[in-house]
Amino acid sequence: MMSSAPFKSAERTVKKLSLNFLRVYLISDFQRVGKDRFLGKLEEALEGGIRSLQIREKDLRSKDLLLLAQEVRPLVHRYNAKLFINDRADIAVMAGADGVHLTETSVQASEVKNKFPDLVVGVSTHSIEGARLAEKQGADYITFSPIYKTPSKASFGPPQGLDPLKQACQAVSLPVLALGGITLHCVAECLEQGAFGVAVISDVWDSTRIKQQSFEYTQNFGGNTI
Repeated sequence: MMSSAPFKSAERTVKKLSLNFLRVYLISDFQRVGKDRFLGKLEEALEGGIRSLQIREKDLRSKDLLLLAQEVRPLVHRYNAKLFINDRADIAVMAGADGVHLTETSVQASEVKNKFPDLVVGVSTHSIEGARLAEKQGADYITFSPIYKTPSKASFGPPQGLDPLKQACQAVSLPVLALGGITLHCVAECLEQGAFGVAVISDVWDSTRIKQQSFEYTQNFGGNTI
């Protein structure tokens, strides 16, 4: 009897290819880019080739988060990009977003997918066990962090480094996005460990040339982030 392993491997490959928009995963940060400048700066990133955005503004009230998502969605979709909302599947659905990004303490990915089957569901993970659990619970992709030292992930302890990233990539079959202290100069070594892509905050938003910076990120994937 022919083994089903090659078919399962091919299926995983096809699924990953369908998530190419995650290769450079941009996360919002109003502390770095004020709300008044956000749409303009976001469009620069989209012009540079970034095809996924997560709105992660934990200080916003639900009403304001929904209004922001509804404002951002047309711009993101104009560039054939995908919009994700941090932790709020309900708001993602109401806003017409493409996905939701859960924390390890959120509801399980399977619960979200059962209720909202059209949403792409990501999960933040910070350990090999967490990565395996997220996959078991039905996540479509995970972020693994912090890889490098970064203030935004200080609460999760010291940087994990590249070895744990490699172990996480080997432990699961779904796309793993390296997060935490990511810069252009370290993308290649993250990919060498098996990362599917990178999640970026400061290295894009702090740039004085966001369009060019975003373009240079996409070149790590041959410019193919769609």
